[in-house]
Amino acid sequence: MILRATLTSGNLKILINRKVIQGPWGGGNLFVSAFCETMTKRGHQVVHTLDRDLDAIFLQDPRYSDLGISINEVLAYKKSNPKIKVFHRVNECDARKGTNEIDDLLRACSSYTDFTFFVSQWMKNYHLEKGWNCNSSSVVYNGVNQEHFYPCLDREKINNGKINIVAHHWSNNRMKGFDIYEALDRFVSVENGYTFTYIGRDLGTFKNTEVIKPLSGKKLGTKLSTYDVYVSGTIADPGPNHILEALSCRLPTYVLDSGGGSVEFAGRDHSFSSFRGFIDKITKGIRKNDFIPAGWNDCIESYAKVIESLV
Repeated sequence: MILRATLTSGNLKILINRKVIQGPWGGGNLFVSAFCETMTKRGHQVVHTLDRDLDAIFLQDPRYSDLGISINEVLAYKKSNPKIKVFHRVNECDARKGTNEIDDLLRACSSYTDFTFFVSQWMKNYHLEKGWNCNSSSVVYNGVNQEHFYPCLDREKINNGKINIVAHHWSNNRMKGFDIYEALDRFVSVENGYTFTYIGRDLGTFKNTEVIKPLSGKKLGTKLSTYDVYVSGTIADPGPNHILEALSCRLPTYVLDSGGGSVEFAGRDHSFSSFRGFIDKITKGIRKNDFIPAGWNDCIESYAKVIESLV
């Protein structure tokens, strides 16, 4: 069931510290776009500057960027406006990209925020185990655009007599799963019953894989739906949108068992510990996943209800 947006009696002026980018981009951009759209439909005003009359601040990412202000500017504003409520969506960690400064920054931010939204239970457990200072939190999964990502009804499958496997990413960070994808690239060169297609930014290492430039929106959903199996080798991924998009297309989706939130979404029975484990699973029988993602509107309404109740 899709929830319809409703106007609230006390309309708020909310700063979100990131702006929308048009075209293919990471999952965070999809969230920002949905947040701005749904909050506006609920009667709130969403801005990207530290105006004097703000009711709430929403941190999409505490770091400084050309796309928005940083936690330092937010804290300076809060010092002059101590009653302002600060909400923080956490979709990042050091384990995701092999960095060593993100966890400390996020934990420091948690001392000044009023509420934390984690994008998966795995993400919440990860940070709470390392120490977290904001005592109020909830887990809200990301949504998908259900007008773009839906089962293959009017979309034809490739239907070439082979098992056609696909993966897609905006990021070409090696920890997105390129060890698995390169093994699959070698595999399809000797196993004629399989194909592999990679959609997005790659590392230039594929020899037997069809590589398609980054797609977004309905073009991406249409393309994904034509395949038989989705695979992700992403490691320690907080709440990966690429998994949710594949699941929304009802593609049988298999993920690496160290994939963080991806295992939470795809299910433990659809996880593997090695490339050979992935091949063994789909050889024994390709099965659909149990979890079906919600739409973006439902996702943002969960955020809205918390914000409206606390401001």
